[in-house]
Amino acid sequence: MVKPAKLYAQLLLSTDRSIDFRDFVAMIEAFGFRHARTKGSHRSYVHPDCPAVLVIQPKGKDAKRYQVREFLGIVEEYGLTLGD
Repeated sequence: MVKPAKLYAQLLLSTDRSIDFRDFVAMIEAFGFRHARTKGSHRSYVHPDCPAVLVIQPKGKDAKRYQVREFLGIVEEYGLTLGD
């Protein structure tokens, strides 16, 4: 498992946003998101400092690329940092 800070740095530099789903979940939680609910394969995450709800589900063993982009956009838009 890759450390969330290292994984986040790699994602910012990479155009290929393919990452392991478990690493993606660990990174989301490191940014302060909390698991709110699960319905089927869809997992909803919320953050106390932003109104956006992040819904993710795996594609095989990887995270879906558009969901990684969505997460990065939320982090940038709301100025979230690791450990929030």
